Amino acid sequence: MNKKVLVLNQDYSPFTLCTIQRAFILVFMKKVDLVVDYEDMRLHTVTTDYQAPAVIRLHRYISIPYRGVNLTRQNIFKRDGHLCQYCGTKKDLTIDHVIPKAKGGKTVWKNIVTACRRCNSLKGDYKPSERGLTLQRPPFKPSYISFIRDFSGMVCKEWEPFLGTADPSRIAM
Repeated sequence: MNKKVLVLNQDYSPFTLCTIQRAFILVFMKKVDLVVDYEDMRLHTVTTDYQAPAVIRLHRYISIPYRGVNLTRQNIFKRDGHLCQYCGTKKDLTIDHVIPKAKGGKTVWKNIVTACRRCNSLKGDYKPSERGLTLQRPPFKPSYISFIRDFSGMVCKEWEPFLGTADPSRIAM
């Protein structure tokens, strides 16, 4: 049972993720509303079984300041699809600063890409264009919701209407 539950703020905006067990307890204690459940999963007790929650909504709005995606090695690999951004290989991956630190490059989302050891060594302390390398796509800073939707690999069909991945004409609320 490693599926997660999408937690929506009171205004139906995505808020966070939690475990199915935690979501079930919140629904059972009437702290949240059940919006959508998993059709293929049930939770069993000694006497009853329940549909497993897929999407829940908070009863009160929680204001959150800007929520970003942490800049980590694994998150960079996820954003870049576990591919070298220069040659496209999936083998022997490292992290590369597009503008080298030696030339003033910063450790920020828009300056770091996934690169294989070969391309990273070839590039060295130069800009990619100085070594005849081109990026397959420019690095970017993903938003929290786009990261969950596009790069986490966890999005379920039940979440699509709330994360902007579904055809809006199919959404019935």
